[in-house]
Amino acid sequence: MVRVLIPSGALGLGYDRAALARGIAMKPDVIAIDGGSTDSGPHYLGTGTSKYSRNSTKAEWRELMAARAEAGVPLVIGTAGTCGADSAVDWLLDITREIAAETGARLKIAVLKSGQPADALKAALAAGRIAPLAPAGALDPALLDNCTNIVALAGVEQITAALDTGADIVIAGRTTDTAIIAALPIQRGCHPGGAWHGAKIGECGALATTHPNSGTILIDFDETGFTMQPMGEGVRATPHTVSAHMLYENSDPIRLYEPGGYLDVSQAIYTATDARSVRVEGSTWVPGPYTVKLEGARRSGFQTVSIALVRDARYVENIRAWCDDIVTKCTAKANARVEGEFGIELRIIGLDATLGALDTAAQAGTEVGVMGIVTAQTEALSMEVAKMLNPYLLHHPLSEEEEMPTFAFPFSPPEMPRGAIHEFCLNHILTLDDPMDAFRIDVIEVGA
Repeated sequence: MVRVLIPSGALGLGYDRAALARGIAMKPDVIAIDGGSTDSGPHYLGTGTSKYSRNSTKAEWRELMAARAEAGVPLVIGTAGTCGADSAVDWLLDITREIAAETGARLKIAVLKSGQPADALKAALAAGRIAPLAPAGALDPALLDNCTNIVALAGVEQITAALDTGADIVIAGRTTDTAIIAALPIQRGCHPGGAWHGAKIGECGALATTHPNSGTILIDFDETGFTMQPMGEGVRATPHTVSAHMLYENSDPIRLYEPGGYLDVSQAIYTATDARSVRVEGSTWVPGPYTVKLEGARRSGFQTVSIALVRDARYVENIRAWCDDIVTKCTAKANARVEGEFGIELRIIGLDATLGALDTAAQAGTEVGVMGIVTAQTEALSMEVAKMLNPYLLHHPLSEEEEMPTFAFPFSPPEMPRGAIHEFCLNHILTLDDPMDAFRIDVIEVGA
């Protein structure tokens, strides 16, 4: 049996300290935690930075390092620094060095990097080793040069190689959410279908329980399946909460594709072993070609945001027509006065800012906010067009025959530069002869 302790869904989200202590007391074989994903958009991969506060990350990481020392087992984190870019891995490594220096700890750290150089990928593309995933089309080699960061998603083989160094801590770049949990069970001969399935259930900590915010869970893997139990007081896992997690962030609730194959849960059986634990057997791992997914982000321009508040009842009632007229007139003015490509978008906060035209049941209330978004190829052009938008948001009338209205800006100046913005631009897989071909491991000794 292999026992994996998962403190929470991601480092930086927080967790129940008492639940973590109960988990440590149950003598896990490894502590595994995710560091991020693409959930928060392309900015983090584009810039190679973390979404989470450095202070919060350091505080939680210090506690997990102490828990690791108490348990005497490896601590593994995947997708370090939210995005898993090499610079984000280095960021968490620096935090780890600081904590080791402050606590007098002596540590062996395995650093697994997932960053992909454009030249190597262009060679792989020319050799027919890169293929698109739907709905992406054929990959233009020039796009690879435009990416600020490209990562490959590591699987269990790369995590296993890092653990084989005898490291106390593994800091991994971009990995699949499941790999850091499934690696040790698979390495030690547990049921491969059960290992991948349990890792999928455990990827987000207590999300597959009755109290998702409690964080910490424990999973026991063995030769026929896995048993999952939450560590939080009064928290339960049920066949419903566990089986439902296959629907989470997965386009197919039966299959989950990973490097080297896919998980099939069509024959899985979920059984409540007691009031709080669930046993799962019958999952199958289907081997296939060894491919890893590529993620890339590139700069797509610069943005400036403005917000205006509209309370006049007639304008609120006709807010869509007002916004449409502003976009038309301001776009025409800017086209006549500046050079360069730009776009103006007005989102109506309190009406349909989330779904836009898809929100067919949207209704205006007493007050709405109007968020202006100007996107352009340079920061200067973005700000220039946003300043042209300013008087429209402040004074634009619904018709030429009426008095000029005045609306409210909550800030002065109302234009808020967002700086460079990024977009995801790769949805492809890379075929590898050897799982380590696209990854690098460095072993570092730190501390007293």
